[in-house]
Amino acid sequence: MTLTLKSGAVVKRALALGACVLGGLIAHETSAARADETCNSPFMSGLIKGQEHYLHVWTLGEKGVGDESDKLVTIDVIPGSATYGKVIHTLSVGGRGEAHHMGFTDDRKYLWAGRLDDSKIFIFDVGSDPAKPALVKTIDNLAETTGYVGPHTFYALPGRMLVQALSNKKDHGGVTGLITYNNAGDLVATTPMPVGDGGDGYGYDIAINPGQNRMLTSSFTGWTNYMMDAAQLMQDSAAMKNFGGTMVLWDLKAMTPVKIFSVPGAPLEIRWALKPGANWAITASALTSKLYLIREDGDGQWRAKPVADVGDASKIPLPVDISISADASSLWVNTFMDGTARLFDLSDPEAPKQVYAKKIGAQVNMVSQSWDGKRVYFTSSLLANWDKKGADNEQFLKGYSWDGKELKEAFVVDFHKEGLGRAHHMKFTARAQKAELP
Repeated sequence: MTLTLKSGAVVKRALALGACVLGGLIAHETSAARADETCNSPFMSGLIKGQEHYLHVWTLGEKGVGDESDKLVTIDVIPGSATYGKVIHTLSVGGRGEAHHMGFTDDRKYLWAGRLDDSKIFIFDVGSDPAKPALVKTIDNLAETTGYVGPHTFYALPGRMLVQALSNKKDHGGVTGLITYNNAGDLVATTPMPVGDGGDGYGYDIAINPGQNRMLTSSFTGWTNYMMDAAQLMQDSAAMKNFGGTMVLWDLKAMTPVKIFSVPGAPLEIRWALKPGANWAITASALTSKLYLIREDGDGQWRAKPVADVGDASKIPLPVDISISADASSLWVNTFMDGTARLFDLSDPEAPKQVYAKKIGAQVNMVSQSWDGKRVYFTSSLLANWDKKGADNEQFLKGYSWDGKELKEAFVVDFHKEGLGRAHHMKFTARAQKAELP
C-alpha cells in the first residue's frame, strides 16, 4: 500500500528532511552498516565495542525519595575501579515530568532525554566529561511548536535528531507524529503518523535499516492512558481500546510511509538484525505477549507476522524492553509483571525459542547489553503510575555478567536507598568515545 501525506506544508517539510537525510545516507552507505551496543541508531559514531565505562540512568523523581526530582544518574561500570557499581554523579533537572527515554546525537557527544508528562527535552553534554554530564539546553516548547506531546524515542540521523512523540496537544489521545530537530535543538520538520488506509496514527519506537532505506515505527498509547493509574486503566474498557495496533514501514529517504502492518496489542521496541545483509526486524507486543517478525519475503514484499509467544499470554506478563545480540542470534525480552528476563534463540527468526529465563526482581523494565553480549544491565521502572505499589515497587539498576549459560549478578544499585527515584532508561559512555576490545 502506498500512502500520500495529506498536508502540503508537511509534505514540503518532509521532502526537505528527506533531502537532508539522503545526503547522510549516501555517505553512510559507502561504509559497512553499523549499530551501537545493539540497539542505537546506525548513524551514530563512537561505537563501544569493548568495555563501557559509565552507565547513565534517566531517573524519575519520586515523592518522598531524595530531592524528588527527575535526574540523570551516572554509575561507574569499569571492572576493578574503586567505585565500580556505584553512583558517581547525579544531575537533577527539577520537577517530576515522567522522565522516560534518551538517545545520543550522531556524534555521540550529546545525550537527549525526554519527559512524557510536561514534554520537556533535556540535552546533556556527555562528550566533554562522560563521568560528569552537564545540562546544556532545555527544549520546553514542544507542544506549542509542533502540536505533539510526550517525546519518547530519540534517534540520531546525520546532523539531526528524530523524535517520536506519543500523543498530541489537542486531545491527549494517541494520534501523534515525528519531529526532527537539528543537533543544536532547532526544529526542522514535523511528520504526522499515517491515519487512514489502516493507519491508526499512533507512535512509539523508531528503528532504521539504512541499507534497505527502510524505517520502522511502532505504536503505543496517548497521554491520557500512560499518565493514568495502571489499576484504573485496566478496569476502564473504553480506555483499553485506545492502544496502537500497527507498525509503519517508511521510505527513509523520502520520509513517507509505504506500508502499514496490523500488529495488535501495542508493539513496542523494534530491533533490526544487525548482521550484514539481514532483512528483518523483530518487536514484542505488550498486550498480546507475542514476538512479531517484520521481513521482506522472496517477492520483495514486507510482511509482519507473529512468530512466538512470550510467557503465558493469559497471565499478561507484559513484554516491555528487548535487546538483540550483535550477531542477531539471540534476543533478551523483559516481562514487567513477573520481573523476568527471557532469552530467545533467534537462529531461525521465523521460529524463536525461549532458551533461558531468570527473575530479576518484583518488576523489571529496561534491558541493555554490551556489544559483545557479556554484560547485561536491567532497570525496574515502567511508568510512574504503572509501577507496582508497596514492597513490590523495587527500584534498581542491576548489572550481570553473561557467559552464554547463566546471568551472574555483578552489582546492584538500590535507587530507593540511594535517594534517587525510579530507574528507567540506560545509555553507555566511555572515557574515549570509541573504546576498543580489552
